[in-house]
Amino acid sequence: MSFKGEHILSVKQFDRDKIQQVFDIARSMEPYAKRQKRTTVLEGAILGNLFFEPSTRTRVSFGCAFNLLGGEVRETTGMQSSALSKGESLFDTARVISSYSDVIAMRHPQAGSVAEFAEGSRVPVLNGGDGANEHPTQALLDLFTIEKELAASQQPIDGMHIAMIGDLKFGRTVHSLSKLLALYKNIQFTLIAPNELAMPDDIVSLIENAGHRVTVTDQLAGNLNADIVYQTRIQEERFPSQEEANKYRGKFRLNQDIYTKHCKSNTVIMHPLPRDSRIEANELDNDLNLNPNLAIFRQADNGVLVRMALFALTLGVDQLVSKYEREVPWYLSLIHI
Repeated sequence: MSFKGEHILSVKQFDRDKIQQVFDIARSMEPYAKRQKRTTVLEGAILGNLFFEPSTRTRVSFGCAFNLLGGEVRETTGMQSSALSKGESLFDTARVISSYSDVIAMRHPQAGSVAEFAEGSRVPVLNGGDGANEHPTQALLDLFTIEKELAASQQPIDGMHIAMIGDLKFGRTVHSLSKLLALYKNIQFTLIAPNELAMPDDIVSLIENAGHRVTVTDQLAGNLNADIVYQTRIQEERFPSQEEANKYRGKFRLNQDIYTKHCKSNTVIMHPLPRDSRIEANELDNDLNLNPNLAIFRQADNGVLVRMALFALTLGVDQLVSKYEREVPWYLSLIHI
């Protein structure tokens, strides 16, 4: 099946076959991401990297993924530095920027905005997050991480138990991931959040209607005996006021003591990052940094692989990458090996 020329706007575009296709290509990208070799397959191609909402990891990950395939990146950050602040429509912006680019990655604070932008684009658009709505590339990299982490204990995604913790109302990463996981079989979901920040009813219904078991609770104790614990940040930028967001900061903290008492010895800890390490929040304590089951940095690494795969697929070069291989002449730190 072909992704060539397609927008990547929603996880609804994916079935298990398409997911596996992305993952197969992502795995083939590891030598390039680790700088064991390089490729120039996208030499001359330009990524328009448009981030109208604050981002570090996702923005740089998209850019690095494109660079690692040999392409060039042109980007704009923040609403105030763009023509949108002057009243330009998303359609007009798309028509202009797509004439400068071969593919576009975009993040915007309003739900549905990236799909609206894509209607005016002449090139493929990848959704880097649209408000509290969706984050399809994050969901794919999360699922890719889950598959890799569980494989270490020879466990499939089918039949696993995942506990999602924190702001499940505004957290677009858990919305998109839940939709992808619904495609699998016999998964147990434990959704841990304050009542005011519970997973939206439509997501819970989707999971249940797909035949999965769902437990909704506001208690950590007794609910962390899962294969995957997926912690989230309080999405303070989505709240009506900072004071409202502050009510929930630090409500669900995970540290090594809690992990030892309530998790399995091999429970994998995930987080879409950034984790809020401020004293009043400290959602994933630094004392977990040496825990071998803390997968948050492997998760971020996997983001580059998945985004490389999506660029290669949407631009139709997924079978040509190795043809344009080159040696790596510069010094390599062991961190890349």
